[in-house]
Amino acid sequence: MNLDDIQKLIKIIDESNLDEVIIEEGNFKISLKRASELNAPQQSSPLMFPPQYFPQMGALPSMIPQQLGGPAPVAQQPATSDAPAAKPGDSSATPSRYKEIRSPMVGTFYRSPSPEAHPYAQVGDSITKGKVLCIIEAMKLMNEIESDMDGTIVKILVENSQPIEYDQVLFLIDPA
Repeated sequence: MNLDDIQKLIKIIDESNLDEVIIEEGNFKISLKRASELNAPQQSSPLMFPPQYFPQMGALPSMIPQQLGGPAPVAQQPATSDAPAAKPGDSSATPSRYKEIRSPMVGTFYRSPSPEAHPYAQVGDSITKGKVLCIIEAMKLMNEIESDMDGTIVKILVENSQPIEYDQVLFLIDPA
């Protein structure tokens, strides 16, 4: 097949209602398609999304733990003792000689760098300024919380993997 034969094939496709011609002769193969078919825009189906359900704001707090697989919230029972309960940032419940190390952010408290690792600090440990005491995860970032004083850890007020608030007391330290 030579150039004249190919040009004749092109002319035949143009003049006919054929959209495609494929010719094979031995080791030679030629495929010709009408240009309008190559440049035609592809039709795509519109994307269909299922309708979304948005609960009323009053129902939202009770639904969140269930959706996350946790237990439903339980109503807080009033304290039976006459003494007022200590709030997370309240320092009135701590003896005056102890110093507090507070959370600089909202997040999740971790005592060790991984579940298998030993805790950074335990009750009775002597600490120095700059020693890492825990990690607070905030927005998928792990933030090491360091001691800002020397002393001995008297009490750890937060459980491992517990959510914490800004300015919540984490540790009680007996200063050296």
